Amino acid sequence: MNDKELVEKDIFSKVLRAGRRTYFFDVRATKADDYYITITESKKFTEEDGSYHFKKHKIYLYKEDFASFNEILSEMTKYVINHKGEEVISERHQKDFKKESDGAEYSNSEAPTSTSSKSYTDIDFDDI
Repeated sequence: MNDKELVEKDIFSKVLRAGRRTYFFDVRATKADDYYITITESKKFTEEDGSYHFKKHKIYLYKEDFASFNEILSEMTKYVINHKGEEVISERHQKDFKKESDGAEYSNSEAPTSTSSKSYTDIDFDDI
């Protein structure tokens, strides 16, 4: 195995599909066989002619940064949920948005104004 293959060796991977975005979480090994994490966002863009392409953005996260990264990410996600709730506001502005509630669907103009609180999963990067 050459050095490039060793540097990019995937040890453990998880995928999160989120509409047009896909997130890839990968544990990889360095040349010295130490581990680090890459987080890749891949977003699909469709052209008018029906063809498409993907744009990818990657973050390399090393062990010495895990605790600080996890602490800040947790603080930021809690802040957003505490201040804006879990409802995804941008979805309401899409032309074809329909919200399901108790089996009934509503268009933007018919959607009820009250929202219910849903639980969320607190993800700990130590579990990855």
